[in-house]
Amino acid sequence: MRQAAHGPSLTRDELSASYAIIRHNVRTYRSDGVIAVVKGKPALDQALKNLEACQSPAHRHEGWRYFFEKSDLKAGTDPAEATRLRQAQLEKRESEAQQESDHSVIPRSKSQE
Repeated sequence: MRQAAHGPSLTRDELSASYAIIRHNVRTYRSDGVIAVVKGKPALDQALKNLEACQSPAHRHEGWRYFFEKSDLKAGTDPAEATRLRQAQLEKRESEAQQESDHSVIPRSKSQE
């Protein structure tokens, strides 16, 4: 990747993509849902810095962290709605993966038993 004088240059996709920021607990594996949906990598980086700067040491000690993922959700989507939509997408992918797994199992014939 080309490096500009002020840092790495971003691709068009990184500038226009939406990112969902999710809070989760690394100790309990509990998700607290989508915190925000932002557009572009610069906005994502700033939002993460702000969230981490505002996080209390006790909150961090309890295991709460933030991660992000590229999303097709619109930037500015209400966090509760974004959480609901993201959960539905995750369940759909999991269901599809389970169906693929079920279809890939080869039944044993009587002669193999």
